[in-house]
Amino acid sequence: MCRWLAYSGEPLFIEDLVTQPTHSLVKQSLDTRMNFSPAGNLWHTNGDGFGIGWYSIKEEPGLFKDERPAWNDENLHEISSQIQTRAFLAHIRAATTAEVQRTNCHPFKYKSWLFQHNGHVSDFSVLRRDLQMEIAPELYPELKGNTDSETLFLLALTYGLEDNPKEGLKRMVKRVQIAAREHNTSGQLNLSCALCDGNNLYTLRYAEKEEAMSQFYSSNLRSILDLQNRGDALPIKSVVVVSEPLTKLSELWEEVPENSFTTIENGKVHIETFIEEG
Repeated sequence: MCRWLAYSGEPLFIEDLVTQPTHSLVKQSLDTRMNFSPAGNLWHTNGDGFGIGWYSIKEEPGLFKDERPAWNDENLHEISSQIQTRAFLAHIRAATTAEVQRTNCHPFKYKSWLFQHNGHVSDFSVLRRDLQMEIAPELYPELKGNTDSETLFLLALTYGLEDNPKEGLKRMVKRVQIAAREHNTSGQLNLSCALCDGNNLYTLRYAEKEEAMSQFYSSNLRSILDLQNRGDALPIKSVVVVSEPLTKLSELWEEVPENSFTTIENGKVHIETFIEEG
């Protein structure tokens, strides 16, 4: 499955997380060690494109995406070594639905928002028309590709994500559940998502009828990053969330519980139940 990371905190170079750690996101694109495909097969590579979205002076984030493998793109290394940012999302893709093309690469952007996803909607080809017909008319022109992920993002925006991210995501999940019942599909759904408005970072870990995709976070960047040799100040009040740890799994990383919605603001991590049982 796909891999992603999301960062919020004091400004650092994108390369400090995307290319430099011992098990960086780019290295994971060649050697994934966690999670299985819907068919039960372990996917060791994520070579169906990549993307980074970052925040700078402007309210709207910058975005760089390509359908080439992350391990084979010199521009990704050049950009990552030059851009310093307070918040960014990065994603490497292993396609489960839709073609390998730039418009299907994550993150997806709308105004000040970025969104990325690891997981899938089962039988999306059956559900796609009904779900996309629910996208608000003013948002429909934003639909550039044909992934389940982009459709889910635009649905959540339709349902009020900008004002209340958790509620917008909950309404989106409910709509997918209804469509699955109406079309008598298996109803499997897996959502490990990160989204950011430039100020706060939010993540979701939720699944139905299968194990949720992995998700971890760490506030201990002093131990994860090797910045002292470069003379940089070590970041404080900073948090990174990942699909797969950037170093060996240890006390540096906290696993995000299943069925959780996480808000990260000013270096503080608040985890709450996403959907209450019953």
